Amino acid sequence: MSSVAVLTQERFNEHRSGLLTEQTAGAASGEEDALPTYKDAFPPLPEKAAAPEGTQETSNAWTTKLRPLKSSVITQVFHVPLEERKYKDMNQFGEGDQAKVCVDIMHKTGAHLELSMAKDQGLSIMVSGKLDAVMKARKEIVSRLQTQASSTVAIPKEHHRYVIGKSGEKLQELELRTATKIQIPRPDDVSNQIKISGTKEGLEKAKHEILLISAEQDKRAVERVSIDKVYHPFITGASNKLVMEMMQETGARINVPPPSVNKTEIVITGEKEQVALAVAMIKKVHEEKKKNTTTIAVEVKKSQHKYVIGPKGNTLQEILEKTGVSVEIPPSDSTLETVILRGEPDRLGQALTEVYAKANSYTVSAVSAPSWLHRFIIGKKGQNLAKITQQMPKVHIEFTEGEDKITLEGPTKDLQMVHTQIEAIVLDLVNRMDYTEITVDPKFHRHLIGKGGVNINRIKELYKVTVRIPPDNEKSNLIRIEGDPQGVQEAKKELLELASRMENERTKDLNIEQRFHRAIIGQKGEKIKEVRDKFPEVIINFPDPAQKSNIVQLRGPHTEVEKCFKFMQKMVAEMVENGYTLLVPIFKQFHKNIIGKGGANIKKIREETNTKIDLPAENSNSEMIVITGKKANCEAARTRVLAIQKELANITELEVSIPSKLHNSLIGSKGRFVRSIMEECGGVHIHFPTEGSGIDKVTIRGPAEEVEKAKQQLLALAEEKQIKSHTAELRAKPEYHKFLIGKGGGNIRKVRDSTGARIIFPTVDDPDQELITVVGTEEAVKEAQKELEELIKSLDNVVEDSMSVDPKHHRYFVARRGQVLRDIADEYGGVMVSFPRTGSQSDKVTLKGAKDCVEAAKKRMQEIIEDLDAQVTIECVITQKFHRSIMGPKGSRIQQITKDHNVQIKFPDREDPNAPPPAPPAEAAVQENGETNGEVKEPVDPAAPRKCDVIVISGRKERCEAAVEALKALVPVTTEVEVPFELHRYIIGQKGSGIRKMMDEFEVNIQVPSPELQCDIISITGLANHLDRAREGLLERVKELQAEQEDRALRSFKLTITVDPKYHPKIIGRKGAVITTIRTEHDVNIQFPEKNDENLDQISIMGYEQNATAARDAIQAIVDELEEMISEDITLDSRVHARIIGGRGKGIRKIMDEFKVDLKFPQSGAPDPNLVTVTGRPELVDEAIDHLLNLEEEYLADVVENEDKMAYMRPPGGGSALSGDEPRGPSKGFVVREAPWTTGSEKAPDMSSSEDFPSFGAPVAAKASPWGPKRF
Repeated sequence: MSSVAVLTQERFNEHRSGLLTEQTAGAASGEEDALPTYKDAFPPLPEKAAAPEGTQETSNAWTTKLRPLKSSVITQVFHVPLEERKYKDMNQFGEGDQAKVCVDIMHKTGAHLELSMAKDQGLSIMVSGKLDAVMKARKEIVSRLQTQASSTVAIPKEHHRYVIGKSGEKLQELELRTATKIQIPRPDDVSNQIKISGTKEGLEKAKHEILLISAEQDKRAVERVSIDKVYHPFITGASNKLVMEMMQETGARINVPPPSVNKTEIVITGEKEQVALAVAMIKKVHEEKKKNTTTIAVEVKKSQHKYVIGPKGNTLQEILEKTGVSVEIPPSDSTLETVILRGEPDRLGQALTEVYAKANSYTVSAVSAPSWLHRFIIGKKGQNLAKITQQMPKVHIEFTEGEDKITLEGPTKDLQMVHTQIEAIVLDLVNRMDYTEITVDPKFHRHLIGKGGVNINRIKELYKVTVRIPPDNEKSNLIRIEGDPQGVQEAKKELLELASRMENERTKDLNIEQRFHRAIIGQKGEKIKEVRDKFPEVIINFPDPAQKSNIVQLRGPHTEVEKCFKFMQKMVAEMVENGYTLLVPIFKQFHKNIIGKGGANIKKIREETNTKIDLPAENSNSEMIVITGKKANCEAARTRVLAIQKELANITELEVSIPSKLHNSLIGSKGRFVRSIMEECGGVHIHFPTEGSGIDKVTIRGPAEEVEKAKQQLLALAEEKQIKSHTAELRAKPEYHKFLIGKGGGNIRKVRDSTGARIIFPTVDDPDQELITVVGTEEAVKEAQKELEELIKSLDNVVEDSMSVDPKHHRYFVARRGQVLRDIADEYGGVMVSFPRTGSQSDKVTLKGAKDCVEAAKKRMQEIIEDLDAQVTIECVITQKFHRSIMGPKGSRIQQITKDHNVQIKFPDREDPNAPPPAPPAEAAVQENGETNGEVKEPVDPAAPRKCDVIVISGRKERCEAAVEALKALVPVTTEVEVPFELHRYIIGQKGSGIRKMMDEFEVNIQVPSPELQCDIISITGLANHLDRAREGLLERVKELQAEQEDRALRSFKLTITVDPKYHPKIIGRKGAVITTIRTEHDVNIQFPEKNDENLDQISIMGYEQNATAARDAIQAIVDELEEMISEDITLDSRVHARIIGGRGKGIRKIMDEFKVDLKFPQSGAPDPNLVTVTGRPELVDEAIDHLLNLEEEYLADVVENEDKMAYMRPPGGGSALSGDEPRGPSKGFVVREAPWTTGSEKAPDMSSSEDFPSFGAPVAAKASPWGPKRF
């Protein structure tokens, strides 16, 4: 039985005095002992359990056997006997429940199944796929296709967990392998019976496997030994070394409960012999320690327990290893301070010394510091604390929010030094810093901060203070200011003034249409920035675009808000004035001419009239060009756009006077009536004045003949409306409309002429495509309506008829996917034409549709057949080089000739320029006159035209001849124009833009000779009717260029003026404002000398002579004014310069603007930092100097007062005791004891070797290999 001795502090001191001799003796080696051992510095990785004897040596790159690669897809065959089959209906094989089950299994598992029937009526199933999929499929097959049996197996209850395995993995694997379902009783169930269900074969396998597991566990033993908890550390040893050695020696597994678990039972598992050996060893240790150990109890402060325990209990393990004594610490939740040491009596003294040393190695103290100073002590990003912690890394410094103290924890010596340093910092901050709190309504907080923090940052920089404004989510009205006492008071004063000013602010709403908001803000906000800079005290808030609100809110001082309100009203008025819109109808074909080459024309009109001009999209049917801007400018732009159209075509404009009260009825619903007139008269433009204007004039614009025709129709319609207007509506299928209108409008014209009524058909854009409107007098409308209704009724009477068409003509009608038949159907009320099938010799063609339509379609087909019978083919010889020109862009010219003359035109294939030349004549003669297959070839006529020049035209003879004439008229001709050689490059223009523009405008090709030839002749090639216009245009361009040359000569007049370089900056002005004004006003170019020029006083002026002279006089006037100015130097104390200059130079600019003088302050490092230069007129210079001296006197008083205050304040940084560090000796590097290279033959690592000690990111040279470099 062990005895417990309580050791007092006096007894402990006596004990220590007895050890003094031992300590003195070891003092010499104390420094060496303090060094860490190699194992402490570089602890080894935990080793694996020793391999049993006879096992093979450690494998290496040469001894490791590579595992053979296996296919990831496997195939297994399963057999289900007839008696075990679930589905035995042979008639349904492949389509019954069995097949459905197989499909379902394939979907579920991803494996592939193939079923076959054996001779014994058993079922063979081949399963292919990945191993997991095959095993799952097998399990499904057994459970769903095979009849199930069940059986039980009994094994000891304690073996059940080995069948289940970790997380049930063993059981799942067993079920998959045997394709069975295994049910193990729950732990609370006393039964030891395990139930197995599955096939007969699976049952046997599963039962065998379970019995094997149980048999294996029978060989193993489990022993539980109950040993007092206090002796567990002696059994485990320091860092579990002893128990690991026992396990290695016996091969048994020993499980000792950890210190935190209050259990006394040690569990040993393994083979029976191994377990018995381990139990004997444990009991031996226990008995030995129980007999030889005693205990002592000492009192250690609760706060020091953690230092005795150490990180993760390392210190306790260290004491146990050094002294063989176990230290028992009370739990952390206990209030006890008694620490018990258990061990052999002669070792207890040493262990006690270690415990007290560890307990007193760390101290806790607190420094009193107001919580608001904590962040200043920490510093920006922890800079201040980093300086302290770098010197004393073992000291932990803890700040607690809301508490007026700082907690320090660490080694006693280091802690005292840190305590002193932090106390000094706190004292310094308390002496030179102050704080105050002000109350401001949270709604004003963001205005105090300003946009991007501009206001609050200015206050912080100016008064050297920190201002904490609570975030919006805190909803606090308390603002805290910290810093220099004077700065705090000044900042407080300014913030309160700002807040009171905001309370007196006024908010005013400005109603601006939302469409103008974006224009006022400008792209990237540059326009609204100008307004905000002009009224910096006014806050302008625009509504969110999604709100669709017109209210713009202005907030700020009353007077400034009023000024901003008027200014923005004026801006909006200008925008409204500039928002006038004008619609100008221009024929679609002339839009490209309005735009010009590269947008040159439209850009010029926009710039010169200051308007916005928008053209409809190319694929749009609209002809309207929209002009936006001021009314007068829009009118000017419209005039210029119409002038371009008038110049390009024979366009006439006519005004017709029609009473304004009739305008709406003439336009019709959605413009139906006026649109029908415009379409009928070749697309003329009819423009009515705006509604309510009272103007009677209606403008008609277009080709002269069509304008006159439209005028007559408009007047006739107006007369009808004036006499008695009547309207009727009737409906007809859209496919009948073309037939009712007739070819070229023939049918509808007969109805109109006979009745006098106007008939309007719907356009493509109209929503109701069946509605036909009849307008006129009541009698005319009734009569026309009657005729139309009869026509429509006859169209509804569907009949079927037939006609004979020679089979040789069938191809023509059905070619191109039946285009000819589609055209007939469109033109004749949707009549259906059916031709006999290809290959049959029938000539009967069936027509089905309205009776009149069928008759008209038959007539039209008969005409086509007559044309085909009368068709001839004519050859037209035109040199191949002109073919492309004749075709026109995208074949447009040829398509027009084909359409106009109803002929077919075929161009020959192009001759290959790379083809081999023709054979010599003699050889050709032999070949051509030779006999081939009994035929004699005729000799080729040398005068015959080349095949590539022959164009073939098919159709009626007279039409073909007319088409030949039309083709020949398209052959281009060439004329020459003499143009001086020096003007050629201007005619060509930049990158050929000038000549391309002329070629596009006149539809000709212009050839300018190469510069090497220096020839004056320019060739123009094109159609005869285009050449004259092109020639005139070219000569007109030559006149313009010659006039420009003369003007250029006049503009190149140059003169120079001598001006002292010191005046150059003043002539240039701020950001070039002055010189830009002179250049713009006099239309001249002014060049100043470069820094390295010889004549630095020469300024060059170039332009018209009178303009250059006027610009020179303007510069001379500025120089004369500058020469009258004087410069005076005054002495201003450099300490007040910053106050005079002001934030961002506002103060100095104000003085310069007020007194019209220039101020120059000295740069840093100037010989005289107090010297300030004032330049300007004498009387203004004197006034400015007086003002500056007054400011100096005022500001200097503040500066002197501040300096007096600072003289009594303790300078930051503390005394020399804190600032000086003890000098350190040369570093020995990192030294360890008991290293392998000091005790054995092992070589010490080379510190300079990049291979032994590689740096991060640096490449490491690989060791040379006898087999050469590695290849990857």
